[in-house]
Amino acid sequence: MAEMILTVEDLTVRREGVNAVEEVSFSLAPQTDTALVGPNGAGKSSLVKALLGLIPHQGGSVQLLGQRLGPQGQLPPAVRAQVAYMPQSFAVPPRFPLSVAEFVALGWDGPRRPRGAVAEALAKVTASALAERLLSELSGGEIQRVLLAFCLVRPRRLLVLDEAQAGLDAQGAERFYLLLQELRRREGLTILQVSHDLEMVRRSCDRVLCLNRRLRCSGPPAHALSPAQLELVYGKGYVPYHHHHH
Repeated sequence: MAEMILTVEDLTVRREGVNAVEEVSFSLAPQTDTALVGPNGAGKSSLVKALLGLIPHQGGSVQLLGQRLGPQGQLPPAVRAQVAYMPQSFAVPPRFPLSVAEFVALGWDGPRRPRGAVAEALAKVTASALAERLLSELSGGEIQRVLLAFCLVRPRRLLVLDEAQAGLDAQGAERFYLLLQELRRREGLTILQVSHDLEMVRRSCDRVLCLNRRLRCSGPPAHALSPAQLELVYGKGYVPYHHHHH
């Protein structure tokens, strides 16, 4: 059996004296696309940040690519280099004097970057034409593609996205998901994504983790997103919001 990319056991994360995440356990198999869903304030961002060692965890354990994360989030640099994180919001100051190519180059945080790595990363996300443009001139959808290129300018095994498609219109979100699926196939990526778009999750993810402080259910979309399970996670009378995808 292939080694798990990520194994989480009984993870507890306290924020401001309250348990934001309580005794959560799950694992990610290689090259799978898993969605993390749940209501606002359910602990999704806290969970993701703790998995990446961006905030400490108070109980349980996290193993990333076979290495155990220290309680303060310490990880060997060689492991950290194989994980990319795309945060929820990325605001570019107006007239910020950085080109797309210069920005993507910053994603290579290790020893000397091979020539052509930036061009290759932009090509992967069909953004080659944007290389010389200024970051501050880009549309929301273009920024998302450039952020993906920034994440993938060096070889990665795990890509973690915190509502990366928020703020995109339905068509933009659809294109973004298709691109993610293609990258997963071509690059052999494992994806963990926080999402509110349950319809898109239903269509494109292998597995869903439903979080409301604790893990309320997990499994393939058909099971985890059934009305009964959604009620468990979001509360009684929950009506999922549907994007209309064409």
